[in-house]
Amino acid sequence: MTSEIWVADAPVNYGVFELGADKGGKTPDGEECAAFVAQAGYEGIDLGPSGFLGRGGDFQDRLRRHGLALAGGWLDYPFRSNEDFRAAVGNLDDRIANFLEGAEVNPDRPPRPTLACSGSPVRQANPGGAAPGIGLTDEEWKVFAENLQHVVDRFRAAGLEPTFHHHVCTYVETPEEIDRLLALTDVGLCLDTGHLILGGGDPLTALRAWGDRINHIHLKDADKSALDAVVKGRGDMRAAWAGNVFVPMGTGDFRTADFMPDLLASDYRGWALVEQDYIPAPEDPFDTAFRAQKANREALRRWLP
Repeated sequence: MTSEIWVADAPVNYGVFELGADKGGKTPDGEECAAFVAQAGYEGIDLGPSGFLGRGGDFQDRLRRHGLALAGGWLDYPFRSNEDFRAAVGNLDDRIANFLEGAEVNPDRPPRPTLACSGSPVRQANPGGAAPGIGLTDEEWKVFAENLQHVVDRFRAAGLEPTFHHHVCTYVETPEEIDRLLALTDVGLCLDTGHLILGGGDPLTALRAWGDRINHIHLKDADKSALDAVVKGRGDMRAAWAGNVFVPMGTGDFRTADFMPDLLASDYRGWALVEQDYIPAPEDPFDTAFRAQKANREALRRWLP
């Protein structure tokens, strides 16, 4: 293993995200989640919802007690509309401050603020991005890029280098949309292997094509046939997640044994965040996600000891 790729876990893997309460299952609080992540063998943790892991000294103390660095954190905005963007971006100073709190704990392993598109009802209703006429117009792309660049520049001014996460059910989902974004901005790319598969791409091809722009990695396995079934049934974003499109590492369409050697041989240095989004059911034992994340970590030890 290169000592310059660090492995992290995320609250979303424990049901802590907007869809996590869908089935009414129990999710951990910030202290319980941090303990699970450390015990499962990870070096870092994603931020989760603002304040989930605490703020200020409480947040920093939690990271130190569990031996964790802050790896990144999700932050989406409606970049395609100036009006919507201006209404939403008022929280940016506070979010930047939250990342800076975490960055102080492990300055040698800085977090990547992970920017993303908020999507829209039409994109959320069409997972996979294949439906015609649901992409951005040239003018919308221009607005999108300018608003995104504004946020990127604000983070850089604070001493943090952000990344952009392509994501199912948003306006940057397919390989063609990712290409367009990279051409219009100078932001680094968070390559999410699972979301790329569902968006019609191939992670190994992406690593080779976009390698010089990739500054963050989400290692995520996905079942394309599960998404195809959702699309065939005219399901939306919620149906996709509930349909278990994201699966344990090594059990889906992500060719881990092909991708990982190329990643290690590349110039990539930074965080590799393991993800398997989880919606807990009421009958699930409380340690269900912990056991899954420990297994995902073990599945990667061949390449990332």
